[in-house]
Amino acid sequence: MTTLSLPFFTTPKAKPGFDIGPITRGIVGTAAIAMSLACIIALARFAFGMAPDHPALRNIPVLIHVVTVLPAVPLGAYLLVAPKGTPMHKMLGKIWLSLMVITAIAITFIRGGTDFSWIHIFVPITLHGAWKTVATARAGKIAQHKSHLVGMYLGALMIPGIFSFMPSRLMGTWLFG
Repeated sequence: MTTLSLPFFTTPKAKPGFDIGPITRGIVGTAAIAMSLACIIALARFAFGMAPDHPALRNIPVLIHVVTVLPAVPLGAYLLVAPKGTPMHKMLGKIWLSLMVITAIAITFIRGGTDFSWIHIFVPITLHGAWKTVATARAGKIAQHKSHLVGMYLGALMIPGIFSFMPSRLMGTWLFG
């Protein structure tokens, strides 16, 4: 008699050397929980009509940016703390990286593609990080791959995310009214 092993019923094991350390795991987990909660509360306030209207909602690049960046927050955290090297990890990693690239490209068109502010410095950081992430993974340089991903998550997603909750910005308006 043969047994059937389904991938979603088994717990995948991380390959040795793939996991992030406990301090980095704590930082990523804390940042992800705080940012996810702030996003959920802001979205709920908007959805239930408790947040004022914001002019940025009429801007298609802003909508694309918001729709792609919001799932990137919890998905990126999951990828950093879940088992690494599995087929699921690789597939979700490609989705996360695609979301990050689309988010970065969309932000360049928010002001018409010509009028940039200081926060746009995260666009080349994100695009460079995405390229290095793919290059190091393909080359089998797992330590550098991890480093680029943690840097992208904290540096290109969390830091600009904090600034998105300033009172004059869309998420800040939704969260604080």
